[in-house]
Amino acid sequence: MAKPLNINFAIIRLAGLALFAIIAVTTSFYTVSADAQAVILRFGKPIKTTEPGLHGKLPFGIDQVRIVEVKRQLKQEFGFGTNDATNRWQSSGENEQQLEKSMVTGDLNSALVEWVVQYRIEDPEQYLFAVRDPDATLRHLSESVMREIVGDRTVDEVITVGRQDIESVASAKLQEATAAYTMGLRIDQVQLKDVNPPRAVQSSFNAVNQAQQDKETAINVANGEYNKEVPRARGEADRMISAAEGYAAKRVNEAEGDVASFEALLVEYSADPEITRRRLYLETMSEILPNMGKTIIIDEETKGLLPMLNLNGQ
Repeated sequence: MAKPLNINFAIIRLAGLALFAIIAVTTSFYTVSADAQAVILRFGKPIKTTEPGLHGKLPFGIDQVRIVEVKRQLKQEFGFGTNDATNRWQSSGENEQQLEKSMVTGDLNSALVEWVVQYRIEDPEQYLFAVRDPDATLRHLSESVMREIVGDRTVDEVITVGRQDIESVASAKLQEATAAYTMGLRIDQVQLKDVNPPRAVQSSFNAVNQAQQDKETAINVANGEYNKEVPRARGEADRMISAAEGYAAKRVNEAEGDVASFEALLVEYSADPEITRRRLYLETMSEILPNMGKTIIIDEETKGLLPMLNLNGQ
């Protein structure tokens, strides 16, 4: 005959109470990391958003916690993809990448446009519940905005001079669209990466770009020479003008001095012409004769040399 089992229901109740208490304690607290926020759901309805730190909640699944990393910068790549990306929405498949970057410009040319959208989660509750798959929606919005902007510009603007304007306009339009859809996202930046013409015409386009760069280089060199030569020519002209003005002033001063000297001499001459005439003659001879060297004077009436003339003398 089998022996009856002795079941201690008190111990079972005590163990059940202990397990209940453990589950209640372990499900009543949660921790939010420094780069995140938590959305609290009560019976599936969001009731509040909490900041980083240790918090309490109702246990047994009454309150559920959804952690959202709001301080992490996310990005989406279009036309290319980075390997080992942690965000599954960061890039599309290789087959779709070629379609993403193939665009038609406003002048009906083709361009291969690769770009990156950098964004953050600004409102966790909107991000989780306002739109289904907000990251996927952002990819569709970004591609739509970029195609609209590229379609309004020429291929030269897209590939060369208009890149910065395209980035700023795309960022503003994409932020406006995400706000309209209450996606809870903030667009930090839209950045164009490689923008090229189709491979079939890329060599010709590169040749045109090289010619334009050579043109700009030649213009810069010419401007440099102009900026170097023109100031130097102006300086030389100013120097010559200054020298001419100085020479003119010198000659005028000398002429005025000669006039003053002549006028003074005229006064003396008028007072006593004979004495003044003789004095001028003597002064002139005293200046001329010392510079003449050895001089022999022969009277025209003399038929021979004077006897006292020493031709061998020094």
